[in-house]
Amino acid sequence: MELELIKVHGSENEFFILDETVLERTLSEDELVSLTKIITDRNEGLLNGADGVLLVGAAKHKATGESMRVINYDGSEASMCGNGLRTVARYLSEKHNQDELVVETMHADLHVKKAEDLGKDIQTFQVEISPVSFNVDALPFNWADETFIDQELPELAPGLRFSAVAVPNPHLISFVDHKTMESSQLKELATYLNGANPYFPDGVNVSFVEELGNQKIFVRTFERGVGFTNACGTAMAASSLMYVLLKSGKLEEKVQVTNPGGMVQTIVHQKEDGTYWMDLIGNATYLSKISISLKDILNHQLANNKQIRLDENKNYHDFIKHISDINIK
Repeated sequence: MELELIKVHGSENEFFILDETVLERTLSEDELVSLTKIITDRNEGLLNGADGVLLVGAAKHKATGESMRVINYDGSEASMCGNGLRTVARYLSEKHNQDELVVETMHADLHVKKAEDLGKDIQTFQVEISPVSFNVDALPFNWADETFIDQELPELAPGLRFSAVAVPNPHLISFVDHKTMESSQLKELATYLNGANPYFPDGVNVSFVEELGNQKIFVRTFERGVGFTNACGTAMAASSLMYVLLKSGKLEEKVQVTNPGGMVQTIVHQKEDGTYWMDLIGNATYLSKISISLKDILNHQLANNKQIRLDENKNYHDFIKHISDINIK
């Protein structure tokens, strides 16, 4: 069976998109996990690997046409991926010739749409990040109280304050100074919390956030099931939410979020019932289109592929060189 893959990135968070709706048959879960581990391997994978595979499938709900599943490089499944959703939004927008769609994800049907380009010739999409929950059971987080907002974990990180939120991926967020951001503390803490630990039995995405100015923050994330990535879309959305709730961030106004992979914009919204949701706005860049058989992948014969390299990444790199000069519109 021949597979058509697209290697993409959102804020240099790299993935392979695989549209299962056009395949001869549905992949088994074992095939999907094996395929993902093989092609995303950073040393021996396809085109230098990736952070995961985005599987486009038929939606289970009548309200949407297609769904997105996120398979991390280690074979685990994430409930959502904001950077990945932007690239899937572009793929489906072009597939169906629609600027606005609804995509089914594990926990919610999310609105996505084409947005104004962030920079010259930067394909840009805006995606909904929801639902949001502060209940520790939603993460899950073994904590005595129902929520954990702006509190210390002195036995793990003396002097730092954290907030836990599910969006729906679980996130633990701390606002830090630049010295702490540059230290090894994030790696040490996140590595511990994503191994056997008494706090987060299923692991957690851990982010350090630095305030840069009016409506501007920098986010660095250790992602559950992946490790350090250039960016994590749900982490940037969750961090923006906590920036609005705990710091000087404003509701309904764009926040410029820089990350090791570039920049996105977020908008934090509050519904009439008091709950929150976020818009995540950023690039959806195509790197290569690849044709390869499933058999060759599973036999580790990755050289047996046909590919078309695209030139979109140059535009993105030109864009991120000038991020410091960009003002929020």
